[in-house]
Amino acid sequence: MINRRTLLGAGVGLAAIGAGAGVAVYRARRAPEATASVWKMSFEQPAGGTLTMSSVQGQPLLLNFWAPWCAPCIREMPMLDRFYRDQQARGWRVIGLAVDSGEPVREFLQRLPVHFPIGLAGLGGVEISRRLGNESGGLPFTVVYGPDGTVLSRKLGAVAPDELELWDRQAIPRA
Repeated sequence: MINRRTLLGAGVGLAAIGAGAGVAVYRARRAPEATASVWKMSFEQPAGGTLTMSSVQGQPLLLNFWAPWCAPCIREMPMLDRFYRDQQARGWRVIGLAVDSGEPVREFLQRLPVHFPIGLAGLGGVEISRRLGNESGGLPFTVVYGPDGTVLSRKLGAVAPDELELWDRQAIPRA
C-alpha cells in the first residue's frame, strides 16, 4: 500500500522534472534567436573604430567574454592569441568582448597586446553572454561557432588547449 509521503514525494519529484523540462524548452527556443542577434551587433574598439560581428559571419569563430580584472581571463589571453595567429590562415576568427569600460581595457592591452579584435561590450556584455547560455554571468565565457553560424560549444571558465584542438576539429574537419 502506498502512503501519503510516498505519493507526495513522487508528486514533488514529477513537478521538479516538469519544471526543469519547461526551462530547457524555453532556453532552447531562445538560443537560435540569441545566436542570430549576435551577427547584428557592433562594438566600439579600444583603439577606435567599430567591430561589426557580421564581418566574421560564415567563418569559424571563438567569441570570448573577458575582463581585465578577471584572473582566469588574463591567464588564457596568450593562449587564445596563439590560437588566433596559428589558425587565422585556416579561416578561424577570434573576438574578445571586454566586459569593462575603455580605459581599463586599453591599459590592459598595452601590457598584454593581442592580435585578435577586441570589442568593448561594457557591463552589457554580461547580459549578452547570458542570452548566449552563460546563466551565471561569470567570466571568462566562450562561445564557439561553426562556419554555418551554429553554436558548437559554450564554456564557462578558462579554455584549455585540448578544447581548442577539439573545437578546431569540429569546425574545420580534416580530410
